[in-house]
Amino acid sequence: MRHYENLVIVKPTFTAEEIQAAVKNVEEIITSNGGEIAATDAMGMRKLAYPIDKSERGYYHVIYYSVAPSSISEIERRFRINEDLLRFVTIKYDTNREVTAWNALVEKAKKAAAAPAKEETPAEEEAPKAEEAAAE
Repeated sequence: MRHYENLVIVKPTFTAEEIQAAVKNVEEIITSNGGEIAATDAMGMRKLAYPIDKSERGYYHVIYYSVAPSSISEIERRFRINEDLLRFVTIKYDTNREVTAWNALVEKAKKAAAAPAKEETPAEEEAPKAEEAAAE
């Protein structure tokens, strides 16, 4: 099993639910071909460097995963026929140095995914305290 990273750009005309469904479809393509997803990073809506299919923006999503090298051709074939994606790029991490960098990126993506959940909890705890102080 080798380590890979896929950056996919989803069409910007979709609603939030449709974007999430397109991302889940991409993840399903990877897992159905024997891949194990280590982490994902939703980068959000961004401006493209140049227009693609008359779109100036796109929803960027990065997926870090491990899979057998023989499955990559099938994964990319299914990405090519997926009309929800504007573009995709697959990056292979092969050498020890690259694998170490991949592990660091996975940890960073996991921390970024966990951070918003932790930030919301203290804010929710502070709100009742402020209400209690105002009531007194």
